[in-house]
Amino acid sequence: MTEVHRTSAAVSVRTTLYGVPDGYLPVYLAETARRIAGRPLLHVASDDGRFEQLSDALKYFAPDVEVLRFPAWDCLPYDRVSPRAEVTGERLMTLTRLQQGIGGKPVIVLTTVAALTQRTLPRAQLADASFAVKTGERLDRQRMLDFLVANGYHRSETVREAGEYAIRGGLIDIFPSGAPEPLRLDLFGDDVEKIRSFDALSQRTTGDKKTFALYPVSEVMLTPKAIENFRSKYRQLFGAVTDDDGLYESISEGRVYAGLEHWLPLYYDQLDTLFDYMPGAQVTLDHQVEQARDSRYQQIADLYAARQSMMAATQYKPVPLESLYLPPAEWHKALTGLNVTDLSPFAPPPGQSDAGARKARDFGDVRATATNDLY
Repeated sequence: MTEVHRTSAAVSVRTTLYGVPDGYLPVYLAETARRIAGRPLLHVASDDGRFEQLSDALKYFAPDVEVLRFPAWDCLPYDRVSPRAEVTGERLMTLTRLQQGIGGKPVIVLTTVAALTQRTLPRAQLADASFAVKTGERLDRQRMLDFLVANGYHRSETVREAGEYAIRGGLIDIFPSGAPEPLRLDLFGDDVEKIRSFDALSQRTTGDKKTFALYPVSEVMLTPKAIENFRSKYRQLFGAVTDDDGLYESISEGRVYAGLEHWLPLYYDQLDTLFDYMPGAQVTLDHQVEQARDSRYQQIADLYAARQSMMAATQYKPVPLESLYLPPAEWHKALTGLNVTDLSPFAPPPGQSDAGARKARDFGDVRATATNDLY
C-alpha cells in the first residue's frame, strides 16, 4: 500500500512492503543502500535486541556496506546515571560522520525507536568536533590536549575506559570515543612514529594503525556558553536555586555531574534530532514500529510523572517531556517529505507490494508431537 501526502513544501511517500521476514531483512537493506549509494538509508529497529541482531547480520551479509550505529542511551529516561561512554561515543561518531558527509558509498544508519524519539545536540555543535591523527605526521600536542579537555575526556594514570587519556613522556594513551580498544601514540619529538591498539586490561599491544579520529565523549560539552545557558534556563524552569542543589552547583563550576545528560535541553539554544542530520534520507521501518513508538512514549510520560510527583522529596527536577523527547505528532511531521517504507514479514494482501521472501518452516508443529521425529 502506498500513501502520498502533499504539503506546500514537500511530498511524503509512504509504502508498505510485504514479504520481508527477519532472515531477509539485512539482504533487503543492503540492496537498497547500494541502489541509493551516496544517500544514507535510515533503518529504524523496534528495540535494542533487533538493533544488535541486525547490526551483526549486516556485517555478514553486506561487508561492502558501511553501517553507522546510532543506539539509544543505555539508561532510563530521567535517570540518575549517565549513558556509558561507549554508547555516547557511537552516537557522536555517527552524527559527526553524517555532518561531514558520506561520499558516494552505500551507507546504512541503523537506529532504534528509543534513539530516534530522543533529541540530541545541535548540528552546529559538531561542526569542528573531530581530531585526526596519522602516522608520519606532526602532532600539535597542545591542540590535541585542548580538544580532549573541551570534549569530555579525562586524564588518568592508566587508560582502561572510553574517554580516558594518559601522557607519559613520548607516549600518549587514548581511549577514543566509539572505539573498540584504546590506542597508544609513540612520538619521536612531535612526529607520530607509531599508533598501536592495546588491550585495556593487560595493556598489551594488539595491532598497528595508520590513522584514527577523536570524537567527543559526551553530548554535553561544558563550554562557558553551555554553562551560562544551563544556569539561566534552570532558574527559569525551576525558580530560585537552593544551596543543596548539587546539579546546579557542579555545572556552574564546570564539573561533570552524574546523569547531567538528562538536562540536555538546558545547555544549548535548541536541540536537533537524527532526522535533522539526515535531510532527504530514505527511511525503512521495522514491523510494528509505530506501536513500539507509542509504548516508548508512554513509558517516558510515566517516568516523567513519577519524577514530578517526587520532586520535593528527591530534589530531582525533570526537564519538560517534549523538550527532550519527540511526541508522536512531531515524529509524523519529521517523516513528512521523506520516502518511508514500512516493512512487513507477512505475505501481502492481493495487489500489494511484495518483496517475495517468506519465513521458512521452523518445524515447531513436529516438535510438539509425541514422536518428535525430525528425521
